[in-house]
Formats: sequence, C-alpha cells, structure tokens
Amino acid sequence: MKKQPKLPFWQVWNVSLGFLGVQFGFALQNANASRILSDLGADLHSLSLFWIVAPLMGLLVQPIVGSASDRTWSRFGRRNPYILFGAIAAALGMAFMPNASIVVAFIAPILFGGVMLALMDAAFNVTMQPFRALVSDMVPSEQRTVGYSVQSLLINIGAVMGSMLPFILTNVIGLENTAQAGEVAPSVIWAFYIGASVLLGSVLWTVFRTKEYPPEEYNAYKGIDAEEVARERAERKSLPQRLAGFFALLVSMPKTMRQLAVVQFFSWFSLFIMWVYTTPAITQHVWGVEAKWFDHDYLATVGEIPAHIAAAKGAAGDWVGIIFAAYSLFAALFSIVLARVAHTIGRKPTYALSLLLGGLGYMSFVLFKGGDATQVNLLITEVTVPSGAVGLMLPMIGVGIAWAAILAMPYAILSDSLPAAKTGVYMGIFNFTIAAPQILSALVAGPILATVFDNQAIYIIMLAGVFMVCGAISVFFVREPETEPETDSGEAAAA
Repeated sequence: MKKQPKLPFWQVWNVSLGFLGVQFGFALQNANASRILSDLGADLHSLSLFWIVAPLMGLLVQPIVGSASDRTWSRFGRRNPYILFGAIAAALGMAFMPNASIVVAFIAPILFGGVMLALMDAAFNVTMQPFRALVSDMVPSEQRTVGYSVQSLLINIGAVMGSMLPFILTNVIGLENTAQAGEVAPSVIWAFYIGASVLLGSVLWTVFRTKEYPPEEYNAYKGIDAEEVARERAERKSLPQRLAGFFALLVSMPKTMRQLAVVQFFSWFSLFIMWVYTTPAITQHVWGVEAKWFDHDYLATVGEIPAHIAAAKGAAGDWVGIIFAAYSLFAALFSIVLARVAHTIGRKPTYALSLLLGGLGYMSFVLFKGGDATQVNLLITEVTVPSGAVGLMLPMIGVGIAWAAILAMPYAILSDSLPAAKTGVYMGIFNFTIAAPQILSALVAGPILATVFDNQAIYIIMLAGVFMVCGAISVFFVREPETEPETDSGEAAAA
C-alpha cells in the first residue's frame, strides 16, 4: 500500500471550509425552527413531531448518498457533486421556510413550514455525509484527529455566526423581532436569506479548492484492489440483492461502530431535546411566560397576543440565539486544543469528560430563573435581560465542550476501523446512530413534557442532562482500533 501524503495545514482547512456554511444554516434552523413553527401555530407538545423530519431525512438520505458517493468517480470528483447539489437545495429551503405565511391562500403556513423544514434537512444531510467521507478520503490516518478537529472548529465558527445573526439584525441593524400568530419576524426572515448565501459561498470554496484523488491514486493510498472493485461495480444487482447487501453491511459493521452507537444514542437524544425545547424552556423559566402562551387552542381564544407577551417571547428567542452562539464559541475554542488533549490523555477520556461536562451543563439550567433586569454588553450592542439569562452562559461552557467532542471524537475513533472502499456507506450507516435517538426523542419527548412535566420545559432539559451523563459512562465500553500516532496541528502546519 502506497503511503498517503500529509496535507498542508491550510489544505486541511479547505477540505472542511464548506462545513462552516452548512453549520451556519443548520444553526439558524436549530435556534429558530421552534420559534418559527410556534409563530406559525404549532403547539408546544407537538414541536418535537415537526422536528422528527430532521433525523428521518438523515436516516433515509445519508446511507443512500454515502453508497452513491462511494461508487462515483467523475471529472468533478467523488464527493464534491453531492456536496454542491445538497448546498443548493438547502439554500432554497432556507429562503422559502420563513416565508410560509405568504402561501396561506394555497396551503396552511404550518404545513408549508414543515415541508420546507423537511427539504432543508434532506439537503443538509446530502451535503454533510460526503463532507465526513471527504475528510476520511483526503486526510491520512496520522492527521485524522487534526482533520476532524478542524472540521469541528469550522462547524462551530459557522454555528456562532448563524446563531447570533437574528439577534444582530434586531439589536444592531434594527429589524423587528416580534411576530403575530401566523407570521415570522423580519429579523428571522432576513437571517435565513443571509444564511443561504453564506452556505453556498463556503461550499463553492471547498468544491473548487479541493481536488479529490483520482481512482488509481485513491486505491493505492487505501490499499484497495481496483480489479475487485471494478468487478463489484460491473455486476448488476436487483433491488432485493442490493437491500440484502446493505443489511449484510449493517450486520457486519465493525465492533467499534456498535459500541459507539450506544454513546451516540445518549448524546443525540439529549441534543435533540436541547434544540427543540430550549426556547420554550427559557421563555417560561427565565422570562416568566406561562405555558398557555405556547398553546395553539388558547391563542385562538385570545385573538391578538398581548404586546408584553410577544416582546418576552421575541427577547427570549433572540437570547436563545446568543446562548447557542455561546456554546458554539466554547466548542470552537475547545476544538483548537481538542487534538492535543486527546493526544495527551487519550481519545476515550477526552470524549467521556466532555460529555460529562455537557450533562452537568444541562442539569444546571434549572438554577437560573428570572431575576433582576441586567444590562449586558455584547460588544456589538447592549441589551437588558433577566439576570437568570446571563447566568445561562455558565452551562453553555459544558454544553460547548460536549458538542465539540461529539462532532469530532466518534469520527476520529471510527474512521480507522472502516474499510476504505466502503467509507461512505459506513459513514451513512453510522448516521443511524444519530438519527434513531432523535426520532425516539421526537416521539417520546412531547408526551413526557405534557404528562410528566406539565408542559414545564425546563425539566425536560434536565432530563437531557441525565442522558448525556449516561453517554459519558458508556464511552468507557468502546474499544478503539489501534492507529498510528496522531500528528498535532503544529506538525500539520509544517508539513
């Protein structure tokens, strides 16, 4: 097997730069989809059912795209065509979703918003899956943790920008951030337009600045028998045969993948709860808005939403963008040292400690309630919020550290255990471990919130913390494949 050359440090960045834009858009969705859907008429306990489209799209799309990109060799590249197509579709979904109210004459806005959410998620998944495989393709094993750490850093830079954008458009540019029932705030609409533009621009940078290896080189670097691959591709298989082959891969997945699946279950069950319920949780717990103001039936009886309720919901929604940006910023900072920490104390201890800190962060949300009005200087502007809102910055440190590890460590551990010829399809199958816990969370979180917690969303955030701690414990049952010594970022830069 021919030794794959190390990449210059900035080429490692180029390979992943498009993920900055993808996460910019994804962060906008995460911080604002519940807000948009609530404004369009979704009940509090039904929010998770709308969000179920995200993991469903991942479950359906990623294995298909992964398998297809494994078999694609064109003059445009192997992964790049899928990355570009997905980015274009995601940008279209971002442009249309916040404008659901304009189609009321043809389709219910809440239904249109759900359809656009599904389109965005399908497109994000078409783009994300080849990006994961692209790093595995282009970055040699000894730079793999550096590669995924850089990807994690760029993801979180994009997330900081995307999460804060509606707040900036409101408090710096001066756009309106309140909305009446059935409409979306102008600040959110324009944020989605800008996000679509950043997404396309960054993906185009990666596509045009990353030259993928031709088949002969790739096979030589990965130790793949080109003739055997050619025979497999030349063989025509019926749909039942293809499905049988897929399930055979599923059954024979590497042991490391099975063990990581348990960790992924607890991690992503928790993350899904955070994305869906942070906005109502802090609106209720910190801003003191009663749960009835998230009830579609109750809103129908009062007609116009009182100004102080609309203002509180708008302010809380903007602050969710700020604290989501904060955890993404902390994740970006931790990503800078993640590879070195993992090299020093080991991947598993780094991963487990990170998840533990995230779990403690979620559980501490309950400590920050209401409080006196406090003026906060955010450098770009000053805002006045309850003191409890300021206190939420502390839990975000742990959540950010956990998020950085979730984005990098499973893939760094997994990639060395995968056969190179089937990296794409196995990365797609690994997405089952992301999608399945989110689907389960979507199905059970709403009923738990309604029946166990009486629609007090702060308590389901605490439940997310319990699951994240369980994830930290399960890391120690993962057996890592043996790998070559990792190269840190400084060595990569000198390569």
